[in-house]
Amino acid sequence: MSSDFEGYEQDFAVLTAEITSKISRVPRLPPDEKKQMVANVEKQLEEARELLEQMDLEVREIPPQSRGMYSNRMRSYKQEMGKLETDFKRSRIAYSDEVRNELLGDAGNSSENQRAHLLDNTERLERSSRSLEAGYQIAVETEQIGQEMLENLSHDREKIQRARERLRETDANLGKSSRILTGMLRSGEPAVPSVLPSDVLPTLSLPWRHHPNSETKSHRALL
Repeated sequence: MSSDFEGYEQDFAVLTAEITSKISRVPRLPPDEKKQMVANVEKQLEEARELLEQMDLEVREIPPQSRGMYSNRMRSYKQEMGKLETDFKRSRIAYSDEVRNELLGDAGNSSENQRAHLLDNTERLERSSRSLEAGYQIAVETEQIGQEMLENLSHDREKIQRARERLRETDANLGKSSRILTGMLRSGEPAVPSVLPSDVLPTLSLPWRHHPNSETKSHRALL
């Protein structure tokens, strides 16, 4: 499980490094090369998103007690992905501004403040989205932990119930054995009846001690 996650990590690191390099080159390229570079970066960003989804699935398969470290790493990668997308948007805006200025001249600069304001709003929305996603992930992990705790409690309850049943059976056997032994002692019968439970028989394995009076009575009867 962890080996698959680490493999995705390596692919994600290589891919994001390439994307970062290409984004920084976009504003300095000739128009034709810029268009091709923008399309290439869009494709690689989509591949990076797919890698994040695979990594997220791997993390969900990890046991809760070992998942914390991987969840923290996933949050870091998602933040990095958000930063790449923001940088790419800025690069595309710069590229669009350059093309527009070439077509319209100085008239294209009049909306610069509006574009900056729009970009700020976009960044705030992205930060809010990442915070909501992190909160949802924590809620899912908490629900899974709670479900496992309920299952463990259910198993413990079954064990306790089985132990109580065994105690009740043992108590019943002891009561029955006590009544039989009491009857034997009252009647003076030395033999061990076959109806005694098996767990009581060892207690009767001691030699039977005859009362002296019983031997005297037997001798007189013979005379």
